[in-house]
Amino acid sequence: MSIYFDNAATTPISVEAKAAMVAAMEVFGNPSSPHGEGRKAKAIVETVRKGIAQRLNCLPAEIVFTSGGTEADNWALLTGIRDFGIKHLYTSAIEHHAVTHFAEYIEKNHDVAVHYIPHNAEGTHDMDWLKAELEAKQKAGEARMVSLMHANNEIGNLIDLAALSALCVATQTYLHSDTVQTMAHLPLDFKMFKVDFAACSGHKFHGPKGVGFAYVRQGTSTQPFIQGGAQERGHRAGTENVIGIAGLGAAFNHCFDEMEADIIAVTKVKAHAISALQKSFPGVQFNGLSGDLEKSLYTVLNFYHPTLHDGGMLNFQLDIQGVQCSGGSACSSGAVGGSHVLNGIGSPGGTRISFSRYSTTEEVDQFIEILQGIAG
Repeated sequence: MSIYFDNAATTPISVEAKAAMVAAMEVFGNPSSPHGEGRKAKAIVETVRKGIAQRLNCLPAEIVFTSGGTEADNWALLTGIRDFGIKHLYTSAIEHHAVTHFAEYIEKNHDVAVHYIPHNAEGTHDMDWLKAELEAKQKAGEARMVSLMHANNEIGNLIDLAALSALCVATQTYLHSDTVQTMAHLPLDFKMFKVDFAACSGHKFHGPKGVGFAYVRQGTSTQPFIQGGAQERGHRAGTENVIGIAGLGAAFNHCFDEMEADIIAVTKVKAHAISALQKSFPGVQFNGLSGDLEKSLYTVLNFYHPTLHDGGMLNFQLDIQGVQCSGGSACSSGAVGGSHVLNGIGSPGGTRISFSRYSTTEEVDQFIEILQGIAG
């Protein structure tokens, strides 16, 4: 038996994505080549770009294909300090390491002050503090950028992206949001959400690994993150990953178009998990806002129980029993000191279970039985 509850780390590739990738394998031309075979490859890339842009209510030119969300995040932050003269970066200590580690690099190697937005024990950011800071820096005439993820990958907390974007517009502040966990999972309208940069990884919604895209608002003057060619309209050098882009596009379109049904179905699975954990393990705690269906991403649940987590071996025991989940982000697996997110909110520990359109309530019931067996 195997139960896969680590979908926030990566998702199984969908049938639709596999089919699109196999078809793209027959098109071997370089998309930058002007001949017929090259134009076939170019057509695949541009068709996917157009489909994504239509669903995100943005321009095709605002979608730039990358190797994934980490590259998109890094590029956005580098652009801020290199091309916009940003002197103040506002972010959070509980962001994904694609942001926090690059913020540390920026502070050490560039003349930029990094400010960490305060948050409470649930991981909710103090937006009044941020508003006061941005208004003060605006009056001082100092260029600034905010980088906050739309949904936290470990505790599922959602930020009000519409309100944050309105604040940044009002204070003339650049805004980057890591939307890796919400892309193709929640409605995103980039005419409504005035973000300057956003990030996507294909493998978070049943596409292949190693491919994603950056959303870069039109009029935002950026220099390439990778040099050496004029691909992606001069935004990113290197031959496009045509096969990966084909799979990304098929997965994105399918999940986006089936989003309403998926939200209902997966929320039902998460609600069942919350109820079953509370019934079977009185006193269970849910880290961050992950136990609140209204304020967290419907795919992520992070729980802690003193009996289950005593000794810190629960996730290892679950793995032996065929349950695949995590104690935090896959990108920080094995890190000394554990999850920086759980440490940042003062949690003694936890297990993240994360769901997809393929998860079932029956799997949740089996998971609870295994937990009961471990607890003795």
